[in-house]
Amino acid sequence: MGEQRQHYNEEFKQRTVKYIQEQTKTVGEISLELNIPAGTLHKWLAKYRQFENEPLAGAQRVRELETLLREQERELKAKDRRLADLEEELAIVKKAVHIFSKPRN
Repeated sequence: MGEQRQHYNEEFKQRTVKYIQEQTKTVGEISLELNIPAGTLHKWLAKYRQFENEPLAGAQRVRELETLLREQERELKAKDRRLADLEEELAIVKKAVHIFSKPRN
C-alpha cells in the first residue's frame, strides 16, 4: 500500500510560501527542512506568491549587479574619453575650416 497523502490548509500553505520568500535557502533545502516535496512547494509558490514578501536581492545577485555596474562604469568612462577626443577633433576641424575659408587679399 502507498503512503497516505498529507493535506494542508490554505493558511499553512500561505505561511509556508511567505517563509520561503523570506529565506535565503533554496526550495530544495526548505523542502527537506519541512518534509514536504519540492514540487509541492513550487506549486504553492506559483499560487500564493506575493512579491512584497521577498527580499530585494540575495547576496549572490547583489555581487552580480555590483560587477555589472563596475563593468558599465568602465565602459561609460571609455565612451566619455572617446567623446571628449571627438569633440576636440571637431573643434580643430572647425578652426581649420574657418581659417581656410577666409578670402585671401
